[in-house]
Amino acid sequence: MEEKNLPLARLDSEVYETIRTALAAARKSVVVAVNSAMVGVYWEIGREINHAVGERAEYGKQLLKYLAERLTAEFGKGFSERSLRHMRQFNQVFPIRNTVCSELSWSHYRLLMRVDEPNRREFYLNECVQSNWTVRQLERQINSFYYERLLATKKEHRPEIEGEIFQLESKTESDYILKDPYILEFLDLKENVKYSESEMEQGLIDNLQEFMLELGKGFSFVARQKRITSEGGTHYYIDLVFYNYILKCFVIVDLKTGSLTYQDVGQLDFYVRLFNDKVKQADDNPTVGVILCTDKDESIAKYSVLADNEHLFASKYRLYLPTEEELQAELERERRVIERQIEENGDKE
Repeated sequence: MEEKNLPLARLDSEVYETIRTALAAARKSVVVAVNSAMVGVYWEIGREINHAVGERAEYGKQLLKYLAERLTAEFGKGFSERSLRHMRQFNQVFPIRNTVCSELSWSHYRLLMRVDEPNRREFYLNECVQSNWTVRQLERQINSFYYERLLATKKEHRPEIEGEIFQLESKTESDYILKDPYILEFLDLKENVKYSESEMEQGLIDNLQEFMLELGKGFSFVARQKRITSEGGTHYYIDLVFYNYILKCFVIVDLKTGSLTYQDVGQLDFYVRLFNDKVKQADDNPTVGVILCTDKDESIAKYSVLADNEHLFASKYRLYLPTEEELQAELERERRVIERQIEENGDKE
């Protein structure tokens, strides 16, 4: 249809949408440019203050007060003594100018500066840039101990590697993405209250964006209650199916509202084998299967196919953000289990 024959109301709407899109894109680019410029300026301010103050703490207090009064008078809000201290800290925490990423805002850096351990901080910075986390998402990942949980699931996790900067060094090892426990606080469900698997599944679908953030890097949603049919004509339904474009494989998730059982493991193993046969394409890597459960029995993990199959995992989930002490205790328990398994395997050899 020619443009002159379009109804005027429709034409008006199309013109408006074109102009609106252009303005929104321009506004976004301006905001990004301003954020980048301000981050750079704050780093420079912090460097100047650090250079002037050195080890003279008393002079530093006097200088910050003086600068805050004059800068506020000339440039307005944003230059209080507290803000200037943050800028000074910014330069101290990130002393090399070219390591400051233009993709991150000042609010991102304010959060990153609260992470004391350098390796953790660098991990969050890299992940934030690569995954394009918002400030809210970055805060959530730090508060949920994303780094610690991801590190704890490395199959070759040893105490001596804790000083490493955890990176996605391998494109084929699923334990670089999976974590234990998963934190599902966004479901707003009370701990120790009985929920059905369908209710939990619906909650995850309703909060799919938050769940994808918790799953990690490279996930895209494929299906809910995915039906696959055996040669005998029996239908089976998989709770949730994702595809991970980093691992280049499907990831199927089986939800359990109770403790892990050996029947659960056998069912997941069956689902993964059937999925590989019926759905996986020739250029896909083998399917990864994950059981999300409230608790795991060490003997089931030890004596079931979970112990030998690198594509099957069982992870606990928590419905609240744990404290650092709670998480540390949980990771210590997992570590002791892994260490015992390593010792037993060494004795067998």
